[in-house]
Amino acid sequence: MVTVPVEEYLRPAMMPTIWCPGCGHGIIMNAVLRAIARLEIPKDDICVVSGIGCASRAPGYLDFNTLHTTHGRALAFATGIKVANPKLRVIVLTGDGDAAAIGGNHLIHAARRNLGITTVCFNNSIYGMTSGQYSPMTPSGRLGTTAPYGNVERNFDLCDLVRACGANYVARATTAHPRQLSTYVEHALTTPGFAFVEAVTQCPTYFGRKNRLGGPVELIEWFKKNSITVAAAAKLDPADLAGKIIIGEFHRGDAPDYSELYAKVIQRAKEAAGK
Repeated sequence: MVTVPVEEYLRPAMMPTIWCPGCGHGIIMNAVLRAIARLEIPKDDICVVSGIGCASRAPGYLDFNTLHTTHGRALAFATGIKVANPKLRVIVLTGDGDAAAIGGNHLIHAARRNLGITTVCFNNSIYGMTSGQYSPMTPSGRLGTTAPYGNVERNFDLCDLVRACGANYVARATTAHPRQLSTYVEHALTTPGFAFVEAVTQCPTYFGRKNRLGGPVELIEWFKKNSITVAAAAKLDPADLAGKIIIGEFHRGDAPDYSELYAKVIQRAKEAAGK
């Protein structure tokens, strides 16, 4: 990968970030910016939208058109922006609690509509901003402040969910694979329709400490040790994949973008009205 400068995409006055030492969110933000830089997308052509949570602080540091919205509603706001201005590259940066819990319904319907929004989900397996409650992405058996004896719920496979709902692009990588992650964001940005990238990231402050997984270095090493590619996973028995993080590109489709279909509806309405 060619090194590309990303400083021009940052708001220096907003630095330093509020993210905890060792948090992986900066790695993901850097991967997104490098993808944008490689594609040479003008800053004014981009609108970054977020909800609430640690990940959702990212737009504050980015020098694009940005919108910080309410909890779980980033995709609802992004839908309005994209429908009103289909030429904009709309990017949603969201956390696992924001996207999969209170925003879960917006996520499945955004994927179902296949509207041209690129969504990057920062999955740190916990609600970090509010002290470590378990989220819909906390693996079964793991600890959180609201699951002191272990989470008994099953976590979502967000990539499976979004793919089943109709998204045109679905991929997953971890912060231990930053180049791969950035490449997937680049592919998401160049795929028409709804595109989703799950970025598995470390939260040493809450998830790591609560589950005695060590600090950021140990968590990154854990990601490396327990990640497996889609191709390798396909050769294994499902029982052998327990606890593994399957990474790679899961789906590339070519279903028509919602904006394209809606433009035709507008045209038919104009013709019916004699305009």
